Amino acid sequence: MPKIKQANSRHCFVCGLENPVGLHLHFYETGPGEVETQYVAPSHFQGYPGVLHGGIVAAIIDEVTGRAYMGSNPQNPRFMFTGKLEVKYRKNVPVEKLLKIIGKIGKDKGRVAEAWAGIYDAETEELLAEGTGMHINVPKDQLDMNKLEELGWRVYPE
Repeated sequence: MPKIKQANSRHCFVCGLENPVGLHLHFYETGPGEVETQYVAPSHFQGYPGVLHGGIVAAIIDEVTGRAYMGSNPQNPRFMFTGKLEVKYRKNVPVEKLLKIIGKIGKDKGRVAEAWAGIYDAETEELLAEGTGMHINVPKDQLDMNKLEELGWRVYPE
């Protein structure tokens, strides 16, 4: 399956392209229930010198686990709230180095679903951090799906 680009928003901290302090990540569906992105974290997101802050690591894992269920149709995404997030920090995640980030779906119970995500050193393929997320569908009355593009939700060119 070729990589299919997922939509971005304007203001989301992780994927919002107009968020001046955001990560600006682009996500690609690489197979059914699998997503991928790459990222080089700037040094202003470090905790300890040279190390990506753990809260940023958690935010990335949170986004990627939810993105695994989103799909690649920008007119019909599956938006989900995070109900639970568990992160395992295996090694220091470096700043200013290319990272490969993967998400995969897990158990889907309808309204509630689980997914896994991993952050890898793109060069060595070493797993640096991983996590699981339990996500809950956003209720239909909380988001008008007819106004997604108005909210900035669309596939943007690279």
